[in-house]
Amino acid sequence: MDTTIAGITRYLGQDVDALNVASQNIANLRTPGYRAQKLMPDFHNALAGPQVRLDMGNGALEQTGRPLDVALQGPGFFTVDAGGSTLLLRAGQLGIDSQGRLVDPAGHPVLGQSGSITLGPSARIRADGTVIDGGRVVDRLRIVEVAQPEQLHDLGGGLYAYAGPTQDWNGTLHVGALEQSNVDPGNEMVRLMEITRHAQSLQHAMEAYDQVLQAGINHIGENG
Repeated sequence: MDTTIAGITRYLGQDVDALNVASQNIANLRTPGYRAQKLMPDFHNALAGPQVRLDMGNGALEQTGRPLDVALQGPGFFTVDAGGSTLLLRAGQLGIDSQGRLVDPAGHPVLGQSGSITLGPSARIRADGTVIDGGRVVDRLRIVEVAQPEQLHDLGGGLYAYAGPTQDWNGTLHVGALEQSNVDPGNEMVRLMEITRHAQSLQHAMEAYDQVLQAGINHIGENG
C-alpha cells in the first residue's frame, strides 16, 4: 500500500478510536460514578497509538438522603465480589438484597474488611466507612486506592478490573449522596465536533489522492 494512503488510513483509525471514546463518555453523562475515558499517547510504543486511560478526577455530588448511598471524593474505589473476582466500583448506590447482603445496583456483594456484609433493614453507613446495624458495628467498607491507574480496565456497568498494587485509601466518604459522572459535557461535545471535522478532512484527502493516482494511471495508459 502507498505510504501516503497508509498514513491517512492510520490517522482515520485513530479518529475512529477517539470518536468511540467521546461517544462512550457522552452516553454516560448521567451514570453515577462513571470515570471519563481519554486517549493518551503511549510513549513506550508509538506504533501502538494512543491508549485509553480513565480520568480520576471527582464528579459532582448529588444529595439523596438515603442512608446507604455513599459517595467517594478523592482517589478510591469500593470493592465488590463478582463471581469470586474482586472488582472495583466508584458508584455508591448501595442496597440490601433478599439475603440481607449489602450489594451494588447489579447485585454484587459489597466487601468489607472481613468479606461480604450482612445487614438488617435499619443499617446505615458512617462517614468513616463503618457499617452500623442497630447500633452494632458490623464491618467497615473495604475502600482501596489504586497505585497504577493506567492498569484500570472499564468492564462496563460501573465495574473496573485491576490487577496492580493498591495502597491505603486517603479520601472522603459522603453519606446520603451519590457521585455523578466526571464527564465534562461541554468539552466532550467540542471534542466530538473536532474529531468529526478532522476525520472528514482526512477522508477528503484520501479521495483527492485517489483521484490524482487514478489520473496518473490513466495518463500512463494513454501514452503506453
